[in-house]
Amino acid sequence: MKGIELAKAFYEEYGIPMLKEFPELQGKIAIGLVGSGSECFGFDDEFSKDHDFEPAFCLFIPDEAQVDRRSAFLLERAYAKLPKEYMGYARNALDPVGGNRHGVLRMEEFFRSKTGTPDGNLTVDAWFAVPEFSLAEATNGAVFRDDLGEFTAIREKLSKFPRDVRLKKLAGELLLMAQAGQYNYPRCIARGETAAARLAAFEFAKSALHAIFLLNDTYLPFYKWQFRALRGLTKLCALAQPLEQLLSSAGAENAERVEQIVGAVLDETRAQGLSGLPHNEAELHAYAVNGQIADANLRNQHILYGI
Repeated sequence: MKGIELAKAFYEEYGIPMLKEFPELQGKIAIGLVGSGSECFGFDDEFSKDHDFEPAFCLFIPDEAQVDRRSAFLLERAYAKLPKEYMGYARNALDPVGGNRHGVLRMEEFFRSKTGTPDGNLTVDAWFAVPEFSLAEATNGAVFRDDLGEFTAIREKLSKFPRDVRLKKLAGELLLMAQAGQYNYPRCIARGETAAARLAAFEFAKSALHAIFLLNDTYLPFYKWQFRALRGLTKLCALAQPLEQLLSSAGAENAERVEQIVGAVLDETRAQGLSGLPHNEAELHAYAVNGQIADANLRNQHILYGI
């Protein structure tokens, strides 16, 4: 059973009856499984269950003006008293000093820990400063209940990059794809510098992966889940295979894979109307994409500003 399914079943069987003991919280709480952990992305498998996997859910409550400390404490205690095992899975002990992934969480503290803001209102600079995997963690998972609608509203604000931010990031990654893949990789191979070629291939793959996610208007998750997430994307998911081959081999044939990947990425860039250039020189497309940025100040920043 997937973690989200387990969480929902545990909530419906035990969480709903528990919350009936707290009528003062009705209309003020959000319930779900959101945040850190492969189960919040739906990537959990048999290997994930060796740590932090449990029948559990998150209870997001608003600030102390709406839910005071005593009510929060009583809710935490009631949650801790729920069955210690469910469907064959044991629950983890709650940390009395905080830092828990599940249980009672202040909504504003959760979003501040992920994005630096309690309400999802990020400045342009903050959109570039917050790690992308952290934005993914703030908007992943599933919400089973949201009485106020506030939790969902904040997640909606954080659900994707503003257009200009996305374009600045994409422009930078296209430039690095050109530099590492189209220029430096074949030169390293020609010189017989295999180790340097592997590094160039790695840098190219990192930028290509990010460009693919940006073209899907989706956050790039933590590195160990990027290929897993890539295979589930709507656009360019077929590039998972050539990217894997690129990273697992070192030879002149990789130059062809680079051009295959670049060609597909640029085809999608053109399809989205972000560049009208007919050739596949990724560097020139990078500047074309940058030129589409509406905010003149951001457009005039260094092209690698978003990297």
